[in-house]
Amino acid sequence: MEHNRNVRSLRCRRQSTMKIFLLGLGLCLLLPLVTISIHAQQNKATRDDLSAVRATVRDYIEAYYTGDASRMEQTLHPHYLKHVIHGNIPMRTKTGWQMVQDVRSEGPTDLPQAERTEQISVLDISGDIASAKLVALHWVDYMTLSKSDGVWKILSVVQRIDN
Repeated sequence: MEHNRNVRSLRCRRQSTMKIFLLGLGLCLLLPLVTISIHAQQNKATRDDLSAVRATVRDYIEAYYTGDASRMEQTLHPHYLKHVIHGNIPMRTKTGWQMVQDVRSEGPTDLPQAERTEQISVLDISGDIASAKLVALHWVDYMTLSKSDGVWKILSVVQRIDN
C-alpha cells in the first residue's frame, strides 16, 4: 500500500512536470509569433514616419532653393530655431518667422541647378521625435523634428556652412 502511494505520487509529479514543460514549450513557440507581429507593426509605423520625415526635409530644402516661402512655412514648427555655424563668424540664430521672411524676400536661390543637391539621412525616430541630417553642397544641417497631429515639422536646425 505504501508502495502504491509512492508510485501514484511519482506519477503525479511526472505529470505536473510534463505539464509545466509543455506549457513552457508552448510559450517558447508562441512568444516569437507575438514578437514578430508587434515588430511588424512597429516597422510599418517607422516606415511611414521615415517617409514623412524625409518628405518634410525635402520640402524644406526645395522651398529654400525655389524661394517658396509658404512651402517653407509648412515645414516649420511654431517654435523653430536655427543656429548657423560658419567658421570664425559668431554663431547666428534665426526663428521660423525670420527664415520664412528671408525666403520670401530673397526668392529663389542663385545656386546653379547643378549645385542644388541634397542627401537626406534620417538618423533616428523615437515616438514623435526624429533627427535628420541634410547634406548640401556647401553646408550640413542637423535637424530635430517633432510630430504633432500626425504631421512632422522641423523644430530645430544646427547648420554648419563649409565655404
